[in-house]
Amino acid sequence: MNFHKNEQNVILIVDDTPVNLQVLFDLLEYYDFKVLVAEDGKSAVTMAEYALPDLILLDILMPGIDGFATCQLLKKNPATQDIPVIFISAMTDKVDKVKGLKLGAVDFITKPLEHEEVLARVNTHLRLRNLTKTLTEQNKRLEMEILERHQVEEKLLSHSAALAEWNNRYQALIQASGQILYDWNLHTNEIKYAGNVERILGYSMPEMLGGLNRWLELIHPEDKNLFIEEINRVLSTKERFHRVSRICRKDGTYITVEDNGYIFLDSTGKVARMAGFVIDITEQQAALRDRKNAEQKIREQAALLDITTDAIIVQDLVNQIQFWNKGAEHLYGWMAEEALGKNANQLLYRKQNFCQLKNIQKTLAESGSWQGELHQVTKQGKEIIVASRWTLVNDDQQQAKSILIVNSDITEKKQLEAQFLRAQRMESLGTLASGIAHDLNNALTPMMMTVQLLEEKLPDQKSQQWLTIMETNVKRAADLVKQVLWFSRGSVGNFKTLQVQYLISEIENIVKQTFSRAIEIRIDVPQQNLWNIFGDVTQLHQVLMNLCINARDAMPDGGILEISAKNFWVDSHYARINIDAKVGSYVMIAVRDTGTGIKREIVDRIFEPFFTTKELGKGTGLGLSTVLGIIKSHSGFVNVVTEVGKGTEFQVCLPVTQTIDADRKLAGENELPAGHGELILVVDDEDSIREVTQTWLEKNAYKVIVASDGIDAIALYTKHQQEISVVLVDMMMPYMDGPTTINVLKKINPDIKIIGVSGLASNHEMIKILGNSVKTLLSKPYTSSDLLRNLQMVINTK
Repeated sequence: MNFHKNEQNVILIVDDTPVNLQVLFDLLEYYDFKVLVAEDGKSAVTMAEYALPDLILLDILMPGIDGFATCQLLKKNPATQDIPVIFISAMTDKVDKVKGLKLGAVDFITKPLEHEEVLARVNTHLRLRNLTKTLTEQNKRLEMEILERHQVEEKLLSHSAALAEWNNRYQALIQASGQILYDWNLHTNEIKYAGNVERILGYSMPEMLGGLNRWLELIHPEDKNLFIEEINRVLSTKERFHRVSRICRKDGTYITVEDNGYIFLDSTGKVARMAGFVIDITEQQAALRDRKNAEQKIREQAALLDITTDAIIVQDLVNQIQFWNKGAEHLYGWMAEEALGKNANQLLYRKQNFCQLKNIQKTLAESGSWQGELHQVTKQGKEIIVASRWTLVNDDQQQAKSILIVNSDITEKKQLEAQFLRAQRMESLGTLASGIAHDLNNALTPMMMTVQLLEEKLPDQKSQQWLTIMETNVKRAADLVKQVLWFSRGSVGNFKTLQVQYLISEIENIVKQTFSRAIEIRIDVPQQNLWNIFGDVTQLHQVLMNLCINARDAMPDGGILEISAKNFWVDSHYARINIDAKVGSYVMIAVRDTGTGIKREIVDRIFEPFFTTKELGKGTGLGLSTVLGIIKSHSGFVNVVTEVGKGTEFQVCLPVTQTIDADRKLAGENELPAGHGELILVVDDEDSIREVTQTWLEKNAYKVIVASDGIDAIALYTKHQQEISVVLVDMMMPYMDGPTTINVLKKINPDIKIIGVSGLASNHEMIKILGNSVKTLLSKPYTSSDLLRNLQMVINTK
């Protein structure tokens, strides 16, 4: 049997035989025990009281007072009565052993001594001795913790004089209540209980048998996993166990208990036991909840909150500020010492809001509370929007005393909501505009081609004059439709790399030559390091001209028109409050005027198509909608900063990195190419378009058959597949639309040559949808030359 060397436990050996003393001394000292020796009972009692050894090995047969008398003296002395005594004797009489055990000895070792037996018994009783010491210390700590907890509870309960009577009852209840004590043996899973088990839980001791599993049966299902997690944590960390759980009593009701446990390790350092106590804190928990609720209500009524991000203000009935928390300081910029005593109406509101404040006061007088949105101003003059909750606070006599106000800043939220609603509204209007543009293009196409036919039929000067007027107005209508398509982002231009300073320089030359001299033109553009952009120069020209014309019209009596440009980085915060912005590099082009400004109530409508504040006949309402559509097609965004009476600034932000392929341009020719009898299938649901297109193609040496929808087209193509050279297909038709018709025709003949025709989408978008199914795409309204050149190009394409 092997023995590990032990910690420095002190062992007193008492024997009148020097040989025995030397043998035991050498044995125990070898195993790292600290050994004291005494040769008689009297000196042993004196030495034990002085040194307080952990264990005494006591010989029975000694001169003077024997071992039994010595043991009696040791057990009578309070200082030594807990020291375990092991008798060593050559006597084997059972009567002597019983006598020794009755005197308080813990064990007997019979001579001759076996070293392994001595060490085994010594180690066993030392572990018991150490465990007893640990339990004693733990009990002292438990008593201290209970005392400290009682002190904390007393301190918490002393915060409110109104709770004094409840506090006294609670303390009396704690003093009168008992505890459940337990000792859990992890090796056997047995739990021994003591204390008020039956009074607290209703179960008898035998009914609690079953170890940890029995206790788990009583825990509320919602608390069981948390209890097990705490057990596992304690076993792995060897820290104190603490858990509040709901426990089911025998009568089926649940109580709340606080469980505190302490672990004990075996000689190998592993957790062997956990001892602790369980306290019924059901009434305490309920009382604490009541007290917290009462204190919370008091804090709300008194507005003693200084840790929230909301602004909390208390003002008297004549609007004098009495309380101003940190949240108010952060929101409004006024420190508490600056705000206290000031009139809240004068400090936080503009005069136009005073009427709303009177209505709020009236509602408070009637119902005691009000909540809603308010427009306020900060110390810096910045306008903000808050969600405000007002509560009338009464005194002990239920008379109105003050007003508690809690304000939450929702400025950013309201801005995002406005942007989102505007984007939704613009998207809906864009869809409507696209549909209108499609129908208008269908109407303008036969008109355009008919004019060109009549120009050849009516050569006289007067007819030519009228036809020229008609053609001009058809083109003007087509340009108007193009603006609508720009607004709806349905048109893509010729994109290339642009230098912003040259673009602004060209606009500067135009406005200086055409605008009134009462308007001062200022340009602020850096000559170096300004980033380039990708865009359509014609469209961006139109954007800047529209903005400059609006600025001019806002300054009828003259003023300053400034065009500036700068590099602009959009960070995550800026992108979060601007719905169209993305994190990255932009060039910001700003057009600022010192004109009349825009009223707040119409700012959200200025980009709507056909909305205008100009006099009848002085504006179409398409200028800013065109600006928005063009900038969005460039993946940019537009901001407006305006103040009535001071002017307006439009900020156009265009991304620096963007790649867009330019439209392929059809090769121009001076003479219109004629056909050579090729058969063309024209598919369109508009009668006028089919008729005019057929007339013009037949006039230019083509053969034509027509279909009014996709189903008719498929039937005709199946019948005349070998003769048909090219198919013209409209994209929007009833029953079967253009893309579906094209897909069916491609299945019939993969090599079919198709020209797509659309009055809505751009070349880029439609070609992206159709892939390689069409050779090219014509946008309505198209001219006869557009039709003939594209037709010849497709026919000559292999």
